[in-house]
Amino acid sequence: MTMDDRIEELRAKRAEAEQGGGDERIAKQHDKGKLTARERIEYFLDDGSFHEFDQFRTHRNHTFGMEEQQLLTDGVVTGYGEVNGRTVFVFAHDFTVFGGSLGEVFAEKICKVMDKAMEVGAPVVGLNDSAGARIQEGVGSLGGFGEIFQRNTDASGVIPQISAIMGPCAGGAVYSPAITDFVFMIKDTSHMFITGPDVVETVTGEQVSFEELGGAVTHSATSGAAHFAVDSEQQALDEIALLLSYLPQNNVEDPPRLDPWDDPDRRTDELAAVVPNAPKKPYDAVDVIDAVVDESSFFEIHERFAKNLVVGFARLDGHSVGIVANQPRVNAGTLDIEASEKGARFVRFCDAFNIPILTFEDVPGFMPGTDQEHGGIIRHGAKLLYAYAEATVPLLTVITRKAYGGAYCVMSSKHIGGDVNYAWPTAEIAVMGPKGAVNILYREELAESDTPEADREELIEEYRQEFANPYTAADRGFLDDVIEPGETRQRLVNDLDMLLSKREDKPSKKHGNIPI
Repeated sequence: MTMDDRIEELRAKRAEAEQGGGDERIAKQHDKGKLTARERIEYFLDDGSFHEFDQFRTHRNHTFGMEEQQLLTDGVVTGYGEVNGRTVFVFAHDFTVFGGSLGEVFAEKICKVMDKAMEVGAPVVGLNDSAGARIQEGVGSLGGFGEIFQRNTDASGVIPQISAIMGPCAGGAVYSPAITDFVFMIKDTSHMFITGPDVVETVTGEQVSFEELGGAVTHSATSGAAHFAVDSEQQALDEIALLLSYLPQNNVEDPPRLDPWDDPDRRTDELAAVVPNAPKKPYDAVDVIDAVVDESSFFEIHERFAKNLVVGFARLDGHSVGIVANQPRVNAGTLDIEASEKGARFVRFCDAFNIPILTFEDVPGFMPGTDQEHGGIIRHGAKLLYAYAEATVPLLTVITRKAYGGAYCVMSSKHIGGDVNYAWPTAEIAVMGPKGAVNILYREELAESDTPEADREELIEEYRQEFANPYTAADRGFLDDVIEPGETRQRLVNDLDMLLSKREDKPSKKHGNIPI
């Protein structure tokens, strides 16, 4: 064969690999409203930046007639490219080849990409669309899953890992996305579950649809296993690109700073009207966040899950920051099991990747009740406490209104490492709310009073004046200052600039034992 012949052979093989399972299976994928693996990668990465690995690999299985089906790529497209000019490694399950099922070679290809991402220090994005383990390969496919799980774990906190669920994801296949940092799902076309509806009905007698059991809305709102539920694959890929813009490439880099577009000295006087004078009247924490951070920069994470706590990324004078805020619109911003877990995982992610954390606190305490106590609110609430106390990134805190009891301590207080702690004049910092305190402190006097309700209201007001204010905490140094709402942005911009060089060494250890 001449060189020209060999080049033509190479080009033919490449064309064969790029056709995946063939035109008929590609058409079926499109009929389901889904892109192919290559279409997803092409849409996601910068034009012309994709470099593919292992295009010519095929499986090594010779049972169940598999030797007659040697399709190039073996069902997963892997490689690297750029997103907004920054290197990203990517793998995409190809449902047109063996239903995207995972075998030994398939797993080896993913492991190679993850290993290389760790070596060079760049994020990994997995586009999952798979029938699960390849039954014909038996324990070999299970071993492949195990190899991937190990790499997910080793990469955790070293490089960002993002998963998009773009089709079925069942059994052992769900655990790799679960270890990654952020999970995106597509409404109506993607599902995650340990066992499917048929098995559930056989074992428990429950009848449940795919969507109810493991759809995007279920996992983003109820289980919390997914951070985003979006309307289309294109939207998921766009939002992954946006998410990456807030993140460093790895854990030894600082997050990227964009050229600031918002005035760092902009006052936020409108905030004086946001927090109501009535202590129990709700307001939207997102209004506070939007006013303080750079204009239109807030990108909320886990929006549908544990709505009593808001988390997300934003920019402050161009710098990437993580935002944690109690949400008074939902359960008065009380911390419960789900909110504690949501906040703890987000805080730990920010700490792993050098992203400063800005906390807006308005919390009446932890959620009471037997369901919470029996469900382990002590253990789960301790996760949030642990996450903040463990963090070494800059921690900035603003108490906008209530900060009661243990919840005051947990939400990035000075006592567990807060670097800059402010309160607005509306802040109430105390062991508990005035009403509860009065009922305990003056129980006997009120029981003997001829006008208990009038006396109670008078005592409540006295307590509020004496204790439910920010000045006692400021006097003790637990607050660095009491500030006007209008100067919040200016102060935080200056403080963040001061704290960017912060370095903190914790005691040497293998790892702590977070109360999981």
